[in-house]
Amino acid sequence: MSFIDVIKERAAKSKKTIVLPESMDARTYEAAAKVVKEGFADIIIVGSPEEVAKFGAGFDLTGVKVVDPATSDRTAAYIDKLVELRQKKGMTPEAAKELLLKDYLYYGVMMVKMGDADGMVSGACHSTADTLRPCLQILKTKPGTKLVSAFFLMVVPDCEYGANGTFIFADSGLVQNPTPDELASIANSSAESFELLVGEEAKVALLSHSTKGSAKHADVTKVTDALALAKEQFPNLNVDGEFQLDAAIVPSVGASKAPGSPIAGKANVLVFPDLDAGNIGYKLTQRLAKAEAYGPVTQGIAKPVNDLSRGCSADDIVGVVAITSVQCQAQD
Repeated sequence: MSFIDVIKERAAKSKKTIVLPESMDARTYEAAAKVVKEGFADIIIVGSPEEVAKFGAGFDLTGVKVVDPATSDRTAAYIDKLVELRQKKGMTPEAAKELLLKDYLYYGVMMVKMGDADGMVSGACHSTADTLRPCLQILKTKPGTKLVSAFFLMVVPDCEYGANGTFIFADSGLVQNPTPDELASIANSSAESFELLVGEEAKVALLSHSTKGSAKHADVTKVTDALALAKEQFPNLNVDGEFQLDAAIVPSVGASKAPGSPIAGKANVLVFPDLDAGNIGYKLTQRLAKAEAYGPVTQGIAKPVNDLSRGCSADDIVGVVAITSVQCQAQD
């Protein structure tokens, strides 16, 4: 059974309701139909009858709930709550109504906030900033978490490294140039995500172009500072660095370059020094190794909301819905 099939099986054991606000994209309807047919989550699409007729034509939407903000009996409550949450920022009832009727991402986040949905998946036709802005304004960060970050869950076929080819790559979608403190937070959040989704012990490597002092540079110092902070702030975190990629995942190289390290050659959570490296790394792995790439999956938001690559397929959306459902189960 593939990794994502295991996730779907777990999701089906306690079905959650996931809202898809991008009713202006046919991939949303294709994904919704597949999810409901497979039966591992309940789906809500936010959209008008005209949008559903135009973009959902040809898809069997039996069992998919469609909510039109213009006519829903919940819209008034969402307006009131949004004003309450954002009145210090100047939000008025009129502005809230206009925002919720025009921007379905805000509407979807309000559904999650008010308990009418458990999580949201968006980003097929919106930027990461557009997807996360309403989340950070309305849902805020998860208690005890300093930073919202993002990862890709990578499943590499016929791979002996990581957890049978399964890795988390972080941050590969959100934090541009993390400070040492932010890298430490990303490492801890990513370890928690790995253990939730993969069910194995996380072994976290802080990556660099240097292994254990083989190079001297401010970029290397940032990573070594992050390691010190991670060990101080998260004493139970299984983390080490700084490592070049091969020293992190290849046992023979790890033993040679970092003898005695509990992580070298065994890492399954790879924390990149910045977004450039993380984004390039996941796309190289996806395209050249033909890996499955699920994400960017966000971590650190109070309720599960996940982004999508704008180049995603309907099957990618299905996979992220399954992952989001398992994240929702963890909040029960």
